[in-house]
Amino acid sequence: MGTSVDFAVKKTEKLKEPEDINVVLLNDNYTSMDFVIDILVLIFHKNETEAERVMMEVHRKGRGIAGTYSPDIARTKVLQVHSLAEQNDFPLRCVLEPLRR
Repeated sequence: MGTSVDFAVKKTEKLKEPEDINVVLLNDNYTSMDFVIDILVLIFHKNETEAERVMMEVHRKGRGIAGTYSPDIARTKVLQVHSLAEQNDFPLRCVLEPLRR
């Protein structure tokens, strides 16, 4: 008596890494420039020169890229910015935007 063996062929799917996302700071008329620089240094680990450059971009253009991160890290940074802004009575906001390619 023969036994029948059915070997299933596993289909392997390649998982793609999630696409990185830009964290974009938005300008408002109330948040101080010094606070924006502090946020860029503390949360986004920019040096003073880079933080000032990004802050001026936000001030002049209405928005500026604070950093580019994986989706989970980007969302965490947005929450950190909003929390610190609220604690300091500033309306500073940032948003997530996909990379433009």
